[in-house]
Amino acid sequence: MEAKRQDLNVFGMTCAACSTRVEKSLNKAVGVERANVNLVTESAAVYYDPEQIGPEQLIDIVKHAGYDAAEKMSKEEKDAVLEKQFKREVRRFILSAILALPLLLTMVTHIPYLHHTAFAMGVDEVISPTIQLILATVIQFYIGWRFYDGAYKSLRGKSANMDVLVALGTSAAYFYSLAEYVRQLINPNIEAHYYFETSAILITLILLGKLLESYATSKTTQSIAGLLKLQSKEAVVLRENREWKVPVDELAIGDVILVRPGEKVPIDAVVLTGETSIDESMISGEPVPVEKKAGDTVIGSTVNFDGVIQAKVTKRMDETVLSTIIQLVEEAQGVKAPIQRLADRISGIFVPIVLAIAVLTFVIWMIATGGVLDQSLQVAIAVLVIACPCALGLATPTAIMSGTGKGAESGILFKGGEHLERTAKVDTVIFDKTGTLTEGKLRVVNMLEENANFTRFAVAMEDQSEHPIARAILAYLEDQGVPQVQVEKIRAKAGHGMVGTLDGVKVALGSYRFIANAITIPKGADGEMQTWMQAGQTIVAMSVDDDFAGAFGLLDTPRKEAKEAILRLHELGIKTAIASGDQRVVVENMATELGIDQVYAEQLPNDKSDIVADLQKKGHVIAFVGDGINDAPALATADTGISIGTGTDIAIETGDVTLVGHQLTLIPQTIQLSRATMRNIRQNFFWALAYNCAGIPIAAIGLLAPWVAGLAMAGSSVSVVANALRLKRLKLK
Repeated sequence: MEAKRQDLNVFGMTCAACSTRVEKSLNKAVGVERANVNLVTESAAVYYDPEQIGPEQLIDIVKHAGYDAAEKMSKEEKDAVLEKQFKREVRRFILSAILALPLLLTMVTHIPYLHHTAFAMGVDEVISPTIQLILATVIQFYIGWRFYDGAYKSLRGKSANMDVLVALGTSAAYFYSLAEYVRQLINPNIEAHYYFETSAILITLILLGKLLESYATSKTTQSIAGLLKLQSKEAVVLRENREWKVPVDELAIGDVILVRPGEKVPIDAVVLTGETSIDESMISGEPVPVEKKAGDTVIGSTVNFDGVIQAKVTKRMDETVLSTIIQLVEEAQGVKAPIQRLADRISGIFVPIVLAIAVLTFVIWMIATGGVLDQSLQVAIAVLVIACPCALGLATPTAIMSGTGKGAESGILFKGGEHLERTAKVDTVIFDKTGTLTEGKLRVVNMLEENANFTRFAVAMEDQSEHPIARAILAYLEDQGVPQVQVEKIRAKAGHGMVGTLDGVKVALGSYRFIANAITIPKGADGEMQTWMQAGQTIVAMSVDDDFAGAFGLLDTPRKEAKEAILRLHELGIKTAIASGDQRVVVENMATELGIDQVYAEQLPNDKSDIVADLQKKGHVIAFVGDGINDAPALATADTGISIGTGTDIAIETGDVTLVGHQLTLIPQTIQLSRATMRNIRQNFFWALAYNCAGIPIAAIGLLAPWVAGLAMAGSSVSVVANALRLKRLKLK
C-alpha cells in the first residue's frame, strides 16, 4: 500500500536536539515509513501505512517524546496559536527583565577592585540577600519552569536538549547561592558569595534570544504568506439568473462565475462568454497581459484587465494552480536536505559531550583552585550555556526556507531541500527542443502532396495527437475544407509518429527518418525535403500502402531569451546540450544559433534517458529540462529534472524543480539560487561550529562570565537566521 502523508504541527521544540528527538521517535514507530521534522516551521511530515498506524497514534508518539502536537492547522489557526504563544513569551520576558534588573546591579559586587567601593556596599544594603533570593526564585521557578519541564521530558525520552543545559546551568548557580544564603543565616559572620543574578540574567537573556529568533525565523515564512494573500476570498457566481457573492471555498466545479474589469479571477475556470486580457505575471512571470476568449482557461488569483467574462469553474480551491504552488513550497520547506541530516547527527551527540566537558571543567577547576566551589561552578555554567547547539540546528532549515521562498517569488519551485542541494552541483544541462528551447508555435511553411488523400489522411491522423507538430498541421489545414475520413485504427509509435488504417488503407505519418526507413522515397521528393531540412525545417512525411504520399515542412523559432539563458549557463561554468527527436541537421542548426555545446538528434524518449545515464556514469551531474510529459523518462533519470511550462500545465509529479511560466532565464537562476543557498548553509555551519569550538575552551579557562555566554548564545542564533535572510535580497540574473 502506498504510504499516506500526515502533516503535524509540533510545539515546544527549542533546538536541533529537540527536532532530532521527535524525528527519531516517529521513525522508530511501527508503520512509519519516514518522518521529517522542521524546527523552524515547528512541523512534521510523516509518511505512514494507515493499516498499521493513524494520526492519533502519531500525535501520541510526539507527546510521549515530550512535545505537544496536533494535526496540521489552517494558517489562520496556527498563526493564532503562535501569536498567543509569542505574546505570552513577551510578557514573561518583560516580567523577567524587570525582576532581573535589580539583580544586574549586584554584579558590581563581583568585579575586582569595585566590590569594596561605596556604590557596591550601597547596592548590598538596598538589595539584600533576601530580596535577591525572592527575585531569583520567581525567575527560576515561575518564568524558567519551561526549562525544567523541557529537560524532564527530554531526559525521559533518553535524550538531552538545550533545556537540559539551561536547567543544569541556572540551577547550579541558584542552588549554590541558596546554600550560601542558608550558611550565612546559620553563621552571620561568614562572607557568603551569591550568584542569584547569574541564573536570573541567564534565563532573561535566553528568553530574549528566543524572542529575537522567533521574530527572525518568521521572516523566512513570508513567501508562503505572500502567496496566500494572492488568493481571492470572494467570487460572484451566477445562479437562477442572479448574481450572488459567495466565499471562494463554497464554489463547486461547474459553477458559472462573473469577473469584471479590475477584479481578480477567483478560481481556475474556462471562459464561456466575453473577451478580455488577463495579467498572469504572478504565475507565468510574463509582464504582457494574455488575451482570453471563449474556450480559454483562466487561472485563479490573476487579474482581469478590460473585459467582462463569464467562466465555468473547472477545479476545486485546493486543486488550483496557486494552491498547488503553495503546497509545493510548503512541502519543499519541510523536506530536509541531506546536509541537514549531518547537523542533526552532530546535535544528537553534542549535548552529552558538552555535559561531560562541563563536569570535567568543574573537576579540573576544583583541583586547580584548591576547592574554590563558586569559581569552579561559574566556569562550568559558562561552558554549559555557551555550548548550546541552537545556531547549528537553525543553520540549514532557515536557509532552505529562505531559498525556496525566494524561488517561489521568482517562479522557481523546488520539490524539497534535497533537490535544491543537488541542483547546486549540476555541471551539465540538457534541453528538450520543441516547446522548450523553441516557441512551440510551429507553422507549416512547405507542403509536398503526391497522393490525393494526403491532406485528408493528415487531418485524421494528427487529430489523434496533442503534440505541437500535430496542432500546427491541423491549424494549417483547417481552412481547406478537408472531408472526413473513416478511421479504423490508429496507433502511436513513441518518438516516431503514428500508423493506422484509414478508409481501408495502411497509413504511416511521422518523422523523415521513420518514413525513409520504411519505404523508398522518390529522388525528387527526397531532394526537396533535404533542402527544407538544410533550412532548419522539421519534416513530417506520410506513406500510404508503403508508397510516399507527401510531406510537410514546419518551422519553429528559438525563444527570444534562449540565447541569453545559454550564455548565462556558460558563465556559471555549465555545459549545455540538446536532446531531440528531430532531424540532425535541424538540431545542429539550432545548437549553432544558440551556442549550445553538444547535440543529440533523432532521439526517442528512452534514448534521452540513456544519454543522461551515460553522462552520469562519466561523473557528470545532469539537469534535464523538458515539458514533463514526453520527457518523463529523462526527467526521472536526471539528477535534477526541471519541468518548464505554462502555469496551467505544471508537471509537478515528474520534475524535481518546476518553473512556473516559460522563461528560459529561470534555468540559470535556478542553479544560481541553489548554489547561493548551499553557500549560505555552509557559512551558517562554519560560524555555528566555530562559535561553539571557540566558545567552549574560552569558557573553560574562565574568561567568559555565564551571563556573557548567554548573550553570545542568543546572538549566535540570531546571526545565523539573519545570514539566511540575506537570500531574500539575492538578485537573480
